[in-house]
Amino acid sequence: MRKQPMQCCIYNLKKDDESEMNEFFADLHIHIGRTYTGKPVKITASRNLTLTNILKAAKYPKGLDIVGVIDCQSPEVIEELEQLILSGKLLEMQEGGFRYEDEVTLIPGSEIEVYDEHCHGPIHVLVFFPDLVSLKTFSIWLKERVTNIQLSTQRIYEDAVVLQEKAKALGGLFIPAHIFTPFKSLYGKGVEKSLTEILNPTLIDAVELGLSSDTEMADQISELHSYTFLTNSDAHSLPKIAREYQKFFLEAPTFAAIEKALKNEGSNKILSNYGLNPRLGKYHQTTCSECSTPMQSSTCPNCGSSKITLGVSERINQLADALEKPMRPKYVHQVPLEFIPGLGPKTMQYLLDHFGTEMDILHRVKAQNLKEVIKPQLADLIIAAREGKLAISAGGGGKYGRIKK
Repeated sequence: MRKQPMQCCIYNLKKDDESEMNEFFADLHIHIGRTYTGKPVKITASRNLTLTNILKAAKYPKGLDIVGVIDCQSPEVIEELEQLILSGKLLEMQEGGFRYEDEVTLIPGSEIEVYDEHCHGPIHVLVFFPDLVSLKTFSIWLKERVTNIQLSTQRIYEDAVVLQEKAKALGGLFIPAHIFTPFKSLYGKGVEKSLTEILNPTLIDAVELGLSSDTEMADQISELHSYTFLTNSDAHSLPKIAREYQKFFLEAPTFAAIEKALKNEGSNKILSNYGLNPRLGKYHQTTCSECSTPMQSSTCPNCGSSKITLGVSERINQLADALEKPMRPKYVHQVPLEFIPGLGPKTMQYLLDHFGTEMDILHRVKAQNLKEVIKPQLADLIIAAREGKLAISAGGGGKYGRIKK
C-alpha cells in the first residue's frame, strides 16, 4: 500500500503577554539508544533510550523545558518523529522545534564524527535543525557520506567545512561537541593549537564544554571568547539526562529563540550553566593509560608505564593564551542528585512525589521544605550539591571523580 504524504500541523506558540520573557532549562545533547522497533542507534547507550522515552523523561522526572536529541538523522527515528506528529503528541512550531504535549520542546539534531585531511584525530560535532523538512534533507545528504545512516556518530567522508556549510544552508546550528575530552574532540585530538586548522570559525554557533571543564577553564583560550558556552549531559541513559544543562532566557521555547540566545540577540540569552565540578569529570586529570593512576611525571608510579591519557586541565594549560576573560553567564558547579551519597531510588521517588521534578528539587524547593520530608543531613547534602559545596576527589582516565562522604 502506498503511504500517504506526511501531514504536519504547524503550531504557533503564543504567550499571554508577548513582551514577557521566560526562563527555560535545556539539555541539548541526548543520545538515542534504540529505535521504536528496537534497532540500535547508539550502540553504547541504553536500550530504553528511545525518542519517545526521552521526551517523557524530560517532562517527568527531569522537569526540563527543552531537549536537544541527537541521532535524529536515523531514518527510523524520523519515522517515530512522524508518528508522534500524526498522533498529535508532537507539534511542529512556526519558529522551529517541536512541542511535546505542550510542555517540552524537542530540537532534533545529529552528532557526527569528522576526520578529514586537516584533522590530527577524529572530532565530534553537533548539528541541529528547525523542522522536519530540513532534518530529512540533511539525513538524505548525510546518507551518501557515512557508512551507516542508521547509527549514531558515524564518520562523515567529507571536509568539516563542507559539513558546516550544509548545516547552515539548511538553517541549522553547528556546535563542536565536548571540545576538550582526550578522545574525539576539537582540542583533545583534532587540532594542535587552533580550531581554524579544521573549521570555519564564522560558521560556529556555540561550543560545548564537556564534563571535565567549565567556563573558567575554557576562557583561558582567547579564540573561544567570541562563542557561547553550552553545558550538556551527553546522556547515554535516561537517568543521565540533565546531569549538565543550562538555563535560557527566551521569548519562547523555540529553535529561533535558542539561535538568538546563542548569538545574544535581543533579550534572548543563557542565564547560567549548570555542570559538574570539572574535578568530577572522568578526564579531568592526567592518568596512566594502563592502570588509570594519576600521573605528574613521564612514568607511572604504580605500574611503570609511560603511556598517558592527557587530562583536560593539562591540555587547557598547554593552550592557554588569554590575558583577560570576557563577561559570561555564571557557571554553577552543581552535583547531580544521583551522585549524592544516601539518596537512593526510594528516597528519590519520595522527593519527586512531594515536589514534582528534579528541576524543582534542585532549584525551587526551599531547604526547610526538604527537611520536612527527609532527614536533615540528607537535605543539607542536597543543598550543598546545588551550590557545588560537596567535597570531591578528582576523576581521570575514564573514571569519574567521587563525592567524599
